[in-house]
Amino acid sequence: MNYDVRINPLAEKDLDEIYENILLNDCKINAEKLIDKLIQKCLDLKKFPNRGHKLQELEYMEKKDYLEIHYKPYRIIYKIINRIVFIYCILDGRRDLKDLLNKRLLR
Repeated sequence: MNYDVRINPLAEKDLDEIYENILLNDCKINAEKLIDKLIQKCLDLKKFPNRGHKLQELEYMEKKDYLEIHYKPYRIIYKIINRIVFIYCILDGRRDLKDLLNKRLLR
């Protein structure tokens, strides 16, 4: 049985920012391809949502219910609640994410 996947408005904003950054630094075709791949990775969680791993940045706070999967340098951060996968962030893994995750996920 499949899970439902819901992308949070802030995660949608993350996708918009990623698109704009690739568009600015590369080309429209590559920006569109990357966004399509990221969205597909999110939707793939319908079948196997528990395949992600725990976030190291939040382990010190014992927040073990957030998981992540990766696509290239991007980190897709989500939580499973009652057969629903909530996508909270889609972030560039090359950034220092500890403060950002604390602000975004723990408020």
